[in-house]
Amino acid sequence: MNRYLVPASLLGTAVGGAVLFKDYVAGGACPSKATIQGKTVIVTGANTGIGKQTALELARRGGNIILACRDMEKCEAAAKDIRRETLNHRVNARRLDLASLKSIREFAAKIIEEEERVHVLVNNAAVMRCPHWTTEDGFEMQLGVNHLGHFLLTNLLLDKLKASAPSRIINLSSLAHIAGHIDFDDLNWEKRKYDTKAAYCQSKLAIVLFTKELSQRLQGTGVTVNALHPGVARTELGRHTGMHSSTFSSFTLGPIFWLLVKSPQLAAQPSTYLAVAEELEGVSGKYFHGLKEKAPAPEAEDVEVARRLWAESARLVGL
Repeated sequence: MNRYLVPASLLGTAVGGAVLFKDYVAGGACPSKATIQGKTVIVTGANTGIGKQTALELARRGGNIILACRDMEKCEAAAKDIRRETLNHRVNARRLDLASLKSIREFAAKIIEEEERVHVLVNNAAVMRCPHWTTEDGFEMQLGVNHLGHFLLTNLLLDKLKASAPSRIINLSSLAHIAGHIDFDDLNWEKRKYDTKAAYCQSKLAIVLFTKELSQRLQGTGVTVNALHPGVARTELGRHTGMHSSTFSSFTLGPIFWLLVKSPQLAAQPSTYLAVAEELEGVSGKYFHGLKEKAPAPEAEDVEVARRLWAESARLVGL
């Protein structure tokens, strides 16, 4: 046998082992088989990536799915894809621009008027390491979309969620929150030189702090809220990092990324798990790394920081 050729049986074993390792690192599939027949679910940023896959997974389980997205053309196309793939025709597209407080209020008002119940809210949409942009209302874009937009949306829908209890709120954060710090003197990066990575980490820390404080406020209501790190996935979220266009990343780190970076479908499993798992009924205020509950960064568990951030967020969005 030519010493440069690998027998097919060994190649299959090697590839299979790599796939198993990849699944292990990535966290695997949602272990719950629970269905959500007739329950209404809102997924923000659901036209692509993790959001679309989460919506698809929940549509498969019988949910009435509302895709909440800024780009209605892409949102309608995603809804059509999901309806075709799942044969669930209760999948609809609604416009929501999280960079606009006006759009958020309009979306929430329409949901309150038209939907009898909302059982699950998946705050999935995000921007990552974009240039120093600001939202329509003057907020630093990453804080504005990732945290403040979802903060306002969630608060506006709380009465509907409470009336639909038991209901669940799922906030997508990131492992990056451990490098974050809440700078109350300059939340919107108006005084310091802009650091896109630090701004992203701050926004993701804010999400975990919001989750902690909200869980305290929701005690006894039948509404739970948890945050999660879905894993690093191959999605459009990383388009501002330069990773996709880097020759070094593509060729040198490519094999490593193949092992460690999840597909959107696999990265959607933690959101799906938190949305449907019967064993998580009543679990609230926790942080999940993939499918496992983990302790977040110390600052993410600072009660005073969480309370102060809530008060400042409410002031900024006009609650």
